[in-house]
Amino acid sequence: MAVKDFMTRKVVYISPDTTVSHAADLMREQGLHRLPVIENDQLVGLVTEGTIAQASPSKATSLSIYEMNYLLNKTKVKDVMIRDVVTVSGYASLEDATYLMLKNKISILPVVDNHQVYGVITDRDVFQAFLEIAGYGEEGIRVRFVTEDEVGVLGKIVSLIVEENLNISHTVNIPRKDGKVIIEVQIDGSIDLPALKEKFEANGIQVEEIARTSAKVL
Repeated sequence: MAVKDFMTRKVVYISPDTTVSHAADLMREQGLHRLPVIENDQLVGLVTEGTIAQASPSKATSLSIYEMNYLLNKTKVKDVMIRDVVTVSGYASLEDATYLMLKNKISILPVVDNHQVYGVITDRDVFQAFLEIAGYGEEGIRVRFVTEDEVGVLGKIVSLIVEENLNISHTVNIPRKDGKVIIEVQIDGSIDLPALKEKFEANGIQVEEIARTSAKVL
């Protein structure tokens, strides 16, 4: 799962000489929380709501509203932007991007290859990717198994599903601390759920939950 397959490609950006006031207006209009700063097609910084707030006069200031607006209109993004920006390659794994966000406590990574910005990957993009990987929002059947961490268990589950002429669209495996494994499968098709559950359990596979799923627009 590469970053390029899940990143946001349409990037709203600003130049270093953009005023802080204009950057704040642009974020508000576009519903954004941060903006890449690009010069000569290369990433040179990042401005966020936090950096703008730090550059803005305190509410306790003695400056008038006109003086505050004048100050924000004079201050350039290059004077307040984050210069040491954490980035990621479009060919990096989604897991690597998620790790970088968690490690650096950030919610956005500009996607940079050959010094050019091709997009951004945000925490929202990661959430969206997780739903797609898990098959959330697809019509069908979702089954959650709790099994021992043994060779061949997943193959056995697949064989039992194929016997019913059903197709698996997504699988997610999650190891538990007690040594067992949670396996979730999203199945295309329709079948009597109690009968399917009984078939799994008759073959020694514990079903924690089985339910029909409906289509949702993500």
